[in-house]
Amino acid sequence: MIELPDSLAAWTQARLTELETKLAFAEDLLETLNQTVVRQQARIDLLQEQLRLLHRQLQDVRPDESRTPRDEIPPHY
Repeated sequence: MIELPDSLAAWTQARLTELETKLAFAEDLLETLNQTVVRQQARIDLLQEQLRLLHRQLQDVRPDESRTPRDEIPPHY
C-alpha cells in the first residue's frame, strides 16, 4: 500500500471531514424541507375539503344556478 505524505493525508482527512459535515447539514435540511412539504400538503387537503363543504352549502342555498339577483322581482312591484 502506498503511504501518503503527512500534508496530503492531513488535507485528505480535512476534506473528507468537511464533505461529511456538509452532507450531514444537507440531510438535515432535506428532512426539514420534507416535513414542511408534508405539513403544507395536510393544510392544502384541509382547505380543499373546506372549499368543497362551502360549495355544497352554496348549492343548497341557491340550487338553481341560472337565476341571478336581477331575475328576482322585488316584493313591492
